[in-house]
Amino acid sequence: MRQTNFNLLFLYSFIWITYSTNLINAQKNLPNTSLLEKGDLGTKMVSDIGVWLDIKTKENHTLRNEQFLVNASKIAQDPKALEKKKQTLKSILGIIDSTNKTEDLELLETLNKPALIYENKQYKIFKIRWNVVEGLHGEGLLVEPKEKPTAQIIAIPPPDITPESFCGLTNDKTVSMGKILADLGCRVIVPTIIDRKQGFSNNLDIPRKTNIPRREFIYRMAYEMGYQINGLEIQKLLPLINWFSFKDPTIPIGVAGNGDGAFQALILSFLDNRIQSSWIDGYSLNRNKTWSEPLDRNIWNYLKYFSDAELVSLSKASTLISGFSYPLYKGALKIENLNQAAPGILTAPTKNLIIEENEILVSFLKAMNSEKKVLFENTSSVLTLAQLGAKFISTISNVKSTPINEIPPVNMNFNPEAEERQQRQFNELISFIQKSWRKSDKVRQTLISKHDSSTVEKWEKSSEPLRKYFSEEVIGKLPAATLKPNPRSRIIYENKDFTGYEVALDIHENVFAYGILLVPTKIKAGEKRPVVVCQHGLEGKPTDVCDPDKKTQYYNSFGAELARKGYIVFAPQNPYLGRDLFRELQRKANPLGLSLFSFIVQQHQITLDWLKTLPFVQPDKIGFYGLSYGGKTAMRVPAILKDYCLSICSGDFNEWVGKNVLVDYHGSYMWTYEYEMYEFNLGQTFNYAEMAMLIAPRPFMVERGHSDGVGIDEMVGWEYAKVRRFYAFLGIPEKTEIEFFKGGHEINSKDTFAFLKKHLGWPKSD
Repeated sequence: MRQTNFNLLFLYSFIWITYSTNLINAQKNLPNTSLLEKGDLGTKMVSDIGVWLDIKTKENHTLRNEQFLVNASKIAQDPKALEKKKQTLKSILGIIDSTNKTEDLELLETLNKPALIYENKQYKIFKIRWNVVEGLHGEGLLVEPKEKPTAQIIAIPPPDITPESFCGLTNDKTVSMGKILADLGCRVIVPTIIDRKQGFSNNLDIPRKTNIPRREFIYRMAYEMGYQINGLEIQKLLPLINWFSFKDPTIPIGVAGNGDGAFQALILSFLDNRIQSSWIDGYSLNRNKTWSEPLDRNIWNYLKYFSDAELVSLSKASTLISGFSYPLYKGALKIENLNQAAPGILTAPTKNLIIEENEILVSFLKAMNSEKKVLFENTSSVLTLAQLGAKFISTISNVKSTPINEIPPVNMNFNPEAEERQQRQFNELISFIQKSWRKSDKVRQTLISKHDSSTVEKWEKSSEPLRKYFSEEVIGKLPAATLKPNPRSRIIYENKDFTGYEVALDIHENVFAYGILLVPTKIKAGEKRPVVVCQHGLEGKPTDVCDPDKKTQYYNSFGAELARKGYIVFAPQNPYLGRDLFRELQRKANPLGLSLFSFIVQQHQITLDWLKTLPFVQPDKIGFYGLSYGGKTAMRVPAILKDYCLSICSGDFNEWVGKNVLVDYHGSYMWTYEYEMYEFNLGQTFNYAEMAMLIAPRPFMVERGHSDGVGIDEMVGWEYAKVRRFYAFLGIPEKTEIEFFKGGHEINSKDTFAFLKKHLGWPKSD
């Protein structure tokens, strides 16, 4: 009897504990969601996306290799397929197809500084200059043999070796590839490459100073305008192949390079079939970790479409791959406590990595049944640079000369002349890109004009290809979600006005969406209300937007204020958190044709899909309102996701492309640490006006504080005027507004709240 009573007592206790636990859980999380565990989900989001990108990079590498092994022979024998790959590569690098034949070079001299800078019994060395495209010239040194050349070679130094050093004219202990090839009887051109030294990257008239290396400085503005620093320099080298062919078509042509110069040699030998041999030294064929290297090595879409081994195997040129010298780089140093430069170093690759990539290349050649000659000299090679040079030249010509081993007299005047030339080339590239920005408005207008905007209906239909292009080619689109959302939630706020829930939704392994949902307490059974998605800015969190107990800095807790007015509010966590940690994501994503906003767009899409399932949500009335980086989100995400019925951009709307590239504007990102802002070729495709046009005909508003340092009223007004005109021509001028207010970088909430009420129909009465 006692045992029976004990069992009943145990059973009743179990039932009560289970009921109590379920009751507590019901209070702690939303219906139809499981309980969300505690933890810092913002930091975890950034870290986990990094893991996903690491995995995808490896998978991409494996998949590309497998696909190329299957298709290599077919591609190699199909001229159209090869030409298509070349055009894709040119587009990725920003190389312009030019009609310039460059049938002559200019000797660069003045009355006091002759073009001839060195002569011995075998050759002369001249300073030269040549036309490339309008506004661009190349400069460097020409080594002209006194007898008929054995070969004609473009010898490309790494960024921090001057042409003089590459030709052995200084006492630097550097890789003197140019001298070796000159001693072997070659005609050699050594171009000037923009270096990674610091200095030049300033504008004291504004005034603005940085510690940004010269090469990164050019990279930043070039990237935004659809160019690559490597692409611009390759652009300068292509005319030299024309000149070699014109000078003496019977003499074979080759390219050689070290470090970044080797990469350029690799690209040249793929693009131009007249190149018969290439020498790649001090460069790994694996670009999977460019995110940890100097920023100027970042190339949008490169790994999505290419690998170095593919290009080497498809090139018509015979190739020598050696590891005589790998350029090292320790990163930019602070200058007067200035630290705007992106992190990045160069180290020598491991021997195993070199062997692995070389084996991949051999497998490609075997799959192609190629007779192409590829020679490997690994890092343990005891061959001297001179012996390597002779081996390289022997692939295209009989080596009749031997190095004379003459050490030229050191002329210290070479150093200041090299620096002057570097300054000229640096300034010219800046002028070229700034001119490209000034012309870009018409380029974008032309792009939009190809789509019918005569009526709202026609614009909605005709703009879909533009939206698709913006989503897939400019922002980059993630694959479809591979996991079910599995919503989890937990209470974070509870007061008389609303209940706040933290919510997490799965998307992919290691990729999830997270945010805070505010549900007003006075929602009646069966009632549906509009939603405002309130987006935080840089280094922000959803709590900055939703805090019910204080007015948060910049945000003024505008999400909580909207919830008090009866709106349902969702404040997402976006992954721009953790200084270099999230910027590293951008750098890992770009070579795969993805960006930080690739993840943000999909996180918002999954969140929108889930919000629509909630019984109290009015699914056709979900608006977006973001400040600062949240304002950037307000321009990009609703332009892609039409589920947002309106968008408000606060503290960010600008002549955005100009803000990224201008060097005579004090508020430009050229002077800041925010190196992830640059989006490849945005300048030639979509400025903020064009993004707003993709939002049209849905309502769109700008909130602008006169004292907001992210821009100036004149630039904001200039860009917004295009938006206002577009909406007017569509016949819906009432659907767009701008509020200027006396204030700074903050949510003002006066006219914007009225805008929300006007277009969301809530609150019914204030």
